[in-house]
Amino acid sequence: MRSTIVLLCALLLIAAAPPPGTIQITHVIWKDAPPALPKGSKVAVLEGDPKAAGIFTMRLQVPAGSRVDPHTHPRAERVTVLSGEVQVGFGDAFVRKGMTPFHAGDFYVNPPESHHFVYFPRTTVLQITGEGPWELHPLK
Repeated sequence: MRSTIVLLCALLLIAAAPPPGTIQITHVIWKDAPPALPKGSKVAVLEGDPKAAGIFTMRLQVPAGSRVDPHTHPRAERVTVLSGEVQVGFGDAFVRKGMTPFHAGDFYVNPPESHHFVYFPRTTVLQITGEGPWELHPLK
């Protein structure tokens, strides 16, 4: 009987262990964002390496009042707004009129090579998933 209980406990411990390759993050580590992003922005890489080939997931924290002028990315950019607000516009010139606002819980995809720009009226946290390397190419 005792050996049965020990065996059942061992099986429960094995069954409770996550499989190899599982990613579980309970504390996000923020670092200064690259210079292509607005001053004061922070980045936290959750999965993969945005600088290398392959899937990545990262979070960006951007200060209120920041903007990113018209730019492109060579691959699709999948964005989920976790908090705050981001406004997105398309074209070769930064124009606030007609930008689409996205709030916490919203999602959007910028297609590859689309000319777009963003404005952050409030401090905002975005989660971006894509295929690396992640590149931001200013139009100017």
